[in-house]
Amino acid sequence: MSTSSYLDQNFDQIAQLQPGEYEGCTFRDCLLQEADLSNSVFTSCTFERCDLSMAILKNTSFKEVLFKDCKMLGLRLDDCKSFLLEFSFEDCLLNLSSFYGLPLKNTVFRRCSLVETEFVEADLSAAIFDDCDLAGATFEHTKLQNADLRSARNYIIDPEINPIKGARFSVNGLEGLLMKYGIEIDQ
Repeated sequence: MSTSSYLDQNFDQIAQLQPGEYEGCTFRDCLLQEADLSNSVFTSCTFERCDLSMAILKNTSFKEVLFKDCKMLGLRLDDCKSFLLEFSFEDCLLNLSSFYGLPLKNTVFRRCSLVETEFVEADLSAAIFDDCDLAGATFEHTKLQNADLRSARNYIIDPEINPIKGARFSVNGLEGLLMKYGIEIDQ
């Protein structure tokens, strides 16, 4: 099966995307919820104000991709190809999504809602969670060395099963690190 290639193109308000290789492309206001993006390759692309909720991402490649102001509910990002995986998120709604087992070193999440998102066995070393809501997010055997969670909120992380050496937290986040001990922390 041959795939199409798209270079430096703009896609505005589309509701369907052909399988292919997209490089340097910008997607704006696209309604791609439940779209099948399987086997596509996105390199140096930007998605702005797009709805990708429940999109199918089997073997999809994201290399240097920015998602900005996007709705991305229930995404199985763990179905993406992990080789050269690199993306960042700004002002995105990523609730109920899964990053299970992904290499996410240095990934930036800025002003994102990550409610009930799964980070089990992911490598989030040096990741940045800037002003993010992590209520109900699952961290189990998640590498968080040197991660920055100083302005993140509502997380519960067990330091006994998640490597956190060098990670940065604010005083307000201590409760989320000590929750399992039943300790009360007065502010």
